Amino acid sequence: MEKNTAVSVTTLIHLLQDLVEDNFVDVLVQGELSNVSQPASGHCYFTLKDTKTQIRCAMFRSHARVLNFKPVDGLAVICRGRVSIYPQRGDLQLIVEGIEPVGIGSLQLAFDQLKQKLEAEGLFDVKRKQAIPAFPQTIAVVTSASGAAIQDILNVLRRRSAGVQILLRSVRVQGAGAGAEIASAIIELNKEPEIDVLIVGRGGGSREDLWAFNEEIVARAIVASKIPVISAVGHEIDVSISDLVADLRAPTPSAAAELVVQNRLELERHLDQLTLRLAAQMRARLSLFKSHLQGLEKRLKGPVEQLKMQGMQLQQSALRLEQAIYAVIEQRNLQLAVLVGRLESLSPLAVLSRGYSIVKHLHTSRIVHSAKGLKDGDLLEIQLAEDKIVATVTEK
Repeated sequence: MEKNTAVSVTTLIHLLQDLVEDNFVDVLVQGELSNVSQPASGHCYFTLKDTKTQIRCAMFRSHARVLNFKPVDGLAVICRGRVSIYPQRGDLQLIVEGIEPVGIGSLQLAFDQLKQKLEAEGLFDVKRKQAIPAFPQTIAVVTSASGAAIQDILNVLRRRSAGVQILLRSVRVQGAGAGAEIASAIIELNKEPEIDVLIVGRGGGSREDLWAFNEEIVARAIVASKIPVISAVGHEIDVSISDLVADLRAPTPSAAAELVVQNRLELERHLDQLTLRLAAQMRARLSLFKSHLQGLEKRLKGPVEQLKMQGMQLQQSALRLEQAIYAVIEQRNLQLAVLVGRLESLSPLAVLSRGYSIVKHLHTSRIVHSAKGLKDGDLLEIQLAEDKIVATVTEK
């Protein structure tokens, strides 16, 4: 372009556009989101600013739809993209292809945003949740057919609850589109009238592996389910969104199977106890009837035999009375001996007979408890079991 040659606005913008877009094709820019707008087209428009300046940004639908979190005003982020000039207005802008929150991971931010949203709607409220059926006959499981979760569930149910029907709806449990498959399975299973309870989950894994159970589409499907849902995502420390909205949370798939048949096991144990009690009562009743029958048979015997029997009963009664009298006398003698023993043990003479003695001051007749207060030459009277001794204090 020659010096002092006038160019059109369009030419100038195109020249600047070529210059900028050729030299700023992949940049990272840190700032704060402002004026975030997400129209129905699916694109995302916002301003990225710091304390001194700002730049307009556009994130097209193909990149915006893969964001785990929702961009909001005031959020500190790092944007990755290319710099461009919008020809119609001559505005410098950043075409954003990726956004990462500063100081917090995108997954954690997405989790916190969705949790806050659903909690505000009351979807975590215990009053909204359904009770798990006490004795389910058909249990549907939404998980991967090739994962360990279904095997754990089947092992528990086969061991603990024979006769329960298991319906597996195999889905992907991680990766892109897994959440949509899980939600679709829950919706489809709700069309089956014979299902009593749903177990939705998978085995353990990283946060990224478990992310499908933190997606809003899965949470909405669980909330809308008319069939009670047990969330069984294989992680014991972290809680997923599915855990929070489900009617019941189990820490592992095998624990979910234990919970779903718990009442059946309690009923079986209760029935076993009732069976044992009934058998014992029947034996006792039969024994009573047998005794009663034997008594009736005895009553049907002749008068002579009855007199003999009554004479024997009289002799037995007299013997029992005599034995009872002797027993009472012997008991009273034992009691008397015990009392005499106690009395003798309390007698001062009994104490002296065991080698003890009572020491008195001869002149004052006071009992001497210690050497304190005595002096050489004092006379002491020592009472033994049978004799007395007078002694003189010569040394303390």
